[in-house]
This record gives sequence, structure tokens and C-alpha cells, in this order.
Amino acid sequence: MIDASATHLAPATGKSGATRSTQISDHIRGQILRGRLQPGFRLRLEDLRTEFDVSWSPLRESLSKLVAEGLIVSEGSRAYYVAPVSRTELQHLLEIRVAVETRALATAIDLGDDEWERELVATHHQLRKLESMRWQPDQLETWEHWHERFHRALVAGCQSALLQQYCGNLHDLSNRYRRLFLASYSRDRDIGDEHENILKAALDRDAAQACRLLEAHIRRTLETILEAMPTP
Repeated sequence: MIDASATHLAPATGKSGATRSTQISDHIRGQILRGRLQPGFRLRLEDLRTEFDVSWSPLRESLSKLVAEGLIVSEGSRAYYVAPVSRTELQHLLEIRVAVETRALATAIDLGDDEWERELVATHHQLRKLESMRWQPDQLETWEHWHERFHRALVAGCQSALLQQYCGNLHDLSNRYRRLFLASYSRDRDIGDEHENILKAALDRDAAQACRLLEAHIRRTLETILEAMPTP
């Protein structure tokens, strides 16, 4: 069961279907990305309709969106499950994310303006303050928020909403794996320095160096998770 009360969703009356659908998909997405809904968990439509107090239309719309994002899978029209995880999928995800995110970063460095730089520096400042506390349970969600913001800020200057959307989706899928296997994540690694070095290269407008550092950052993270995942 999903705790719909945690979303503080208002009754459907007076809300548009699109708004309601977005609220539901945002909540379920968050539950999946945080590892609170495990791979293979069945999302029962009748239970969801009751818990969120919605009609079938916005519910199906929200689930269809999550299917498109790769977070849930459907079997027929009434069976939905949290998407499984696998070493093969993670390996594919690694290569695709490296290709897309480094391309977006190179473009952002080429096209990004002063506002892009200011937002990038400000976001990194917030993240840096939390680096030493990221393993504390009461700070984890705050660190996750600013970690995501920093990676999105890196590519925000690319001036392509579609490319930024792809980067965001790939980052979410990667983070799902990272959070599912968080207990096995290496704490000896200085992620703060990695972020700072990427930032410096981006601000220096050194696209080649920034992309090399970002690729190494992504590969190191996902390869660590591969090592932690059980082998078939």
C-alpha cells in the first residue's frame, strides 16, 4: 500500500484531472526513487483509486507517465509493477547517461550565460555545506535534493528543454539504483571534491576537462553500484 496521506493531496473535487494526475505521479515517482517501493511491487489500481480518492482517468494517466519514464511496467490494462532492476540495465544506463549528460554539459559551457554561472555556483554552495553530513539520516533527503539540483544546474545552460529532460530522467533512474544499494556505497570516496572539480572546469569554460570529470564521476558511482549488486 502507498501512504497517500503523505502527499497532502486534496480531494479530487475542484481539481483538474491533469493536476491530480501530476500529483499522483509525482508522489509515486518519489516513493520509487527513494527505494520505498521495491522493484516488482504491484501497484493495485483499486487500492490506489481508494487511497488517492480519484477517478480512473487521472490514475491511469499518472501510471502511463511513469511507464514512459521507465519507473513502472504494465501487464495488460490493469496490472502495474515497479520496474525491476538488473545489472544489464544499469550498464546500459551508465553508457547512455555518460553520452547524454556530457553532451549537455559541453553545450551548456558553450552557451551558458552569467545567470547560468550564478545558479551553478549557488547550487554547489548549498551542496558543499551538506557533503560531510550526507550519511546522517536526518540530512540525507536534503543532500539528495541539492545533489539533484547541482546536476541539473550543470546542464541548464544548454538551452534545450528536451535535452535537460533527458538528463533529468537518466539522473533519476541512476539515483534509483544508488539509493536501493546505498548501504554498499563507498564512503571513502570524496564526492565533494569531484563536484567541486567539475564546477571549476565548467566555470573555466574548459568543456573537455569538465566532461572528462563528469564522465569519471558518473562511471565511478554506477560501477560501485554494479560491484554491490548481487550477481545472477
